[in-house]
Amino acid sequence: MSALAPIVDPLAFPFFVRALAASAIVGFVCAVVGSYMVLRGLAFMGDALSHSAFPGVVVAYLLKGPFYVGAAIAAVGTALAIGWVTRRGQLRGDTAIGVLFAGMFALGIFLFSLIPNYVGDLFGFLFGEILGIGPGDLIALTVLAVVVLATVALLWKELLYSTFDPLGAAAAGLPVVRLEYLFLALIALTIVVSLQAVGIILVVAMLVTPAATAQLVSHSFGRLVAIASGIGVISPIVGLYLSYWLNTASGATIVLVESAIFIVALVASRMTTRRPVRPAQAAS
Repeated sequence: MSALAPIVDPLAFPFFVRALAASAIVGFVCAVVGSYMVLRGLAFMGDALSHSAFPGVVVAYLLKGPFYVGAAIAAVGTALAIGWVTRRGQLRGDTAIGVLFAGMFALGIFLFSLIPNYVGDLFGFLFGEILGIGPGDLIALTVLAVVVLATVALLWKELLYSTFDPLGAAAAGLPVVRLEYLFLALIALTIVVSLQAVGIILVVAMLVTPAATAQLVSHSFGRLVAIASGIGVISPIVGLYLSYWLNTASGATIVLVESAIFIVALVASRMTTRRPVRPAQAAS
C-alpha cells in the first residue's frame, strides 16, 4: 500500500472534497474577521451571535427555506440590535450581549420544542456537520464568504482606523457608528458561513483561536492576519483528516487542532521576548 494512501484515499469521496473546500473557506473568513474581533475584545460577541442564529435556522426549517437565509436574518438582526441597545439603552456592551443572546437562543429552543418529532438535522447545526455539505451548500457558503471578504478588503483601512482609534477616526470624518454596525453584521455573516462546519457551539473557536494564536507571535496587524489565516486554513484540513482516520466528530476535531496550535504558540511565546501585537502597535 502506498505511503500516501491515507491522504489520497479520502479524496475519492466527493463529500470529503467538498468538506475540505468548505472548511478552508470557513477557516480563512473566520481568521480575517476574527483578527479584528480579538483586537476589539469582542470574543463574547462571536459566541452570542452564533447562538442567536439558532431561531433563524429553526424557522427556516419550519418554512422549508434555505437555512443560510434564516440564520443570516437572525444573526445580523441580533448584531444590529446589540449595537443599538449598547448605544441607546445606556447599557454596557457585555450586558446587552448577554440579554439578547440568551433571549434569542431561548427563542430557538422554544421553536424547536414545537416540532413534534426529533429533528436530527437541526442538531447538526449545534455541533457541526461539515461532511454533510452538498454542492448547493458549498455555493451558498462561498457567496457569503466572498461578500464578507470583499467588504473587509474595500474598507480595510477604515475598519482598522476605527478599531484602534475610534475618536480619531470620528474626528477625521469617518462614519464610525455605521462602521461599527457594519462590522457587527460582518461578524454575523461570518458565523452563518461557519455554522455547518463546526456548529453553533464551537463556532466561536474558529473565530477567536487562530487570531489569538497569531497575536502571540505578531508585531503588526498585517502579520497577525496572515498568520491567523494560515492557521485558519490549515487547521480545518488537518482536523478533517484526523476525524476521518480516527472516526471522530469533525467539528470538534478541527477546534482541538486549533487549540493545540494555540498551546504550542503560547508556550513558545513564553520562551522568547517577543510581545504580542497590541492595538497601539498594530495601528502604527
